Amino acid sequence: MALERLDASEQLPDDGILFIGSSSVRRWSTIEQDMKPWRAIRRGYGGARFTDLATFAKRLVANHDYQALVIFVANDIAGRDSDRTPAEVLELFKYTVDQVRSIHPSQPIFYIEITPTSSRFAAWDKISQSNQLIREQCESDAKLHFIQTARAFMNASGRPDDALFVKDRLHLNDDGYQLWAKIIKMRLEGALGKP
Repeated sequence: MALERLDASEQLPDDGILFIGSSSVRRWSTIEQDMKPWRAIRRGYGGARFTDLATFAKRLVANHDYQALVIFVANDIAGRDSDRTPAEVLELFKYTVDQVRSIHPSQPIFYIEITPTSSRFAAWDKISQSNQLIREQCESDAKLHFIQTARAFMNASGRPDDALFVKDRLHLNDDGYQLWAKIIKMRLEGALGKP
C-alpha cells in the first residue's frame, strides 16, 4: 500500500493527530499549516468508503503512535444504486472503530460529519440519517467524538454553500479547508485540551 511506504519514508510525530479517510483528507495539502499548533499526519485516499476502510483500518494506523485519530469518509451514500443504507454505514463505522482499537485501544477517535455538497445533495436525507446514527454512537462512547460541520457548510437557503467548494461542488477549496480546520481544532481542544 502506497500509504505504508509513505509511513516508512517519513519521520512522524508520536503525539500527532492522524487523519484517515477519503479524498477530502488526501487533497488537504495545507493540513500541516492549517491544523497548527496540532501536528497533523495526513493519510487519505481517493474514493474511500467504510466498506474498504473497515478492511484497511489496521494497516492505516499500525505504523503510527498518535494522540488522536480523525476519520472522514463520505462515499458510502452518494446517490448511487450501490449505496449503503445509513444503518449499514453505522455498522461499518462501528467495525472500523473496533479494528482501530485492536491496535490503539485508548486513543480517542473523532469522526467528521459528512459535509453537505451540491453534487450529492439529492442523497442528503440519507446522508443526514447516517450522520445522526454515527453521532448517537459517538455520544454513547466517551472516547468517540463527533465533529459537527454540516450547518457551517450550508448557506442561508439551507443548501450547500458552493463558495466553499471547487468546481466539482464535491471537494473543498481553500476557504472550505480553513473552515473545516477551525471547526476540527475547536473540537480537538474541547476534548483534549490545548496542544
